[in-house]
Amino acid sequence: MVDSSIWDQEIDVPEDVISYVDSNVSANMPPMSRVEGISPHGASYWTRTAEIQTTQEDGSPLSFFLKVSQNDTGKGMMSGEFASMSALHNTMPDLAPKPIAWGTYASNPNIHFFLCSFHDMTDEVPDVEVFPAKIAELHMKGVSPNGKFGFPVVTYQGRLPQDTTWCDTWEECFSRSLKRMLELEEEAQGYNEKMSFLSNAIMTKVIPRLLRPLETEGHQIQPRLVHGDLWDGNTSTDVVTDNPLIFDASAFYAHNEYELGPWRPTRHKIGKSYVHVYHKHFPISAPEEDFDDRNTLYCIRFNMCSSALYPGNIRFRNIVMEEMQVLVDKFPDGYEGWLKQRKISLGD
Repeated sequence: MVDSSIWDQEIDVPEDVISYVDSNVSANMPPMSRVEGISPHGASYWTRTAEIQTTQEDGSPLSFFLKVSQNDTGKGMMSGEFASMSALHNTMPDLAPKPIAWGTYASNPNIHFFLCSFHDMTDEVPDVEVFPAKIAELHMKGVSPNGKFGFPVVTYQGRLPQDTTWCDTWEECFSRSLKRMLELEEEAQGYNEKMSFLSNAIMTKVIPRLLRPLETEGHQIQPRLVHGDLWDGNTSTDVVTDNPLIFDASAFYAHNEYELGPWRPTRHKIGKSYVHVYHKHFPISAPEEDFDDRNTLYCIRFNMCSSALYPGNIRFRNIVMEEMQVLVDKFPDGYEGWLKQRKISLGD
């Protein structure tokens, strides 16, 4: 989750790590692959990325996409992306590039890589009718293997680790995820009394009020595979097939509507029209009347991550506090207030 309009830092990963193809990278290519070249390709804020051009045994050209990071954080990022993209590709092979390997450079134990199939992509966001239908299909097919919310490995948004602990309920899973991001945001931006008050109210009042009804009072949801950071910067269209593609995933099994959080901000190119089409293919969860407020809550989680990624820039913190205030003011009585109101409306 990044915003190029406020990006003013040099990438930490040295550029020379994509000036050659390390032997541990080439070892994961098809036998008899002959490397013809490597060149920077794509835009990344936390890693170096490149295209590796090869000639195969039969003489045909074949390119690979390489992403490189460093240190322990970089190792976790590459591991998490490989697991994320593997889950997505295995569920929807035409929607996500095929992951090939992740590992550590033989020439430098501090440098780590992720290798996958290469696709030429357009600079445009995917079609407003096709893309939401594909994401809905992903969510329909990608059911949690153990019925729990979470993921088997830690995944990262940018350079920030997510809490992907397996949980029995979505309320617990989301609470853990948001709590981790709140801690990282405070580390990045410092303590703020208003932020602390609003965060506590979100955790104790708003989350129970908006998420507990999804799995109580006769309602239930299934954990669904989500990309986890699906804004317009992490999706495109394949030049050859004209199919939408998604990448840079931080996947886990979640409430499917969590995926729509980044589609709320007006700064993003994938917005409300995509949400509308998505719900033609995957209906709104009950209680339906809470959808917009749930969407705001999920959006807070994404904006919180953006704030944590940019120490010293409080633009996203201010956005988050405004969003929090709206929900805190709307639901001061939490889940208990909802139960009481529901019993009154049912005549109990």
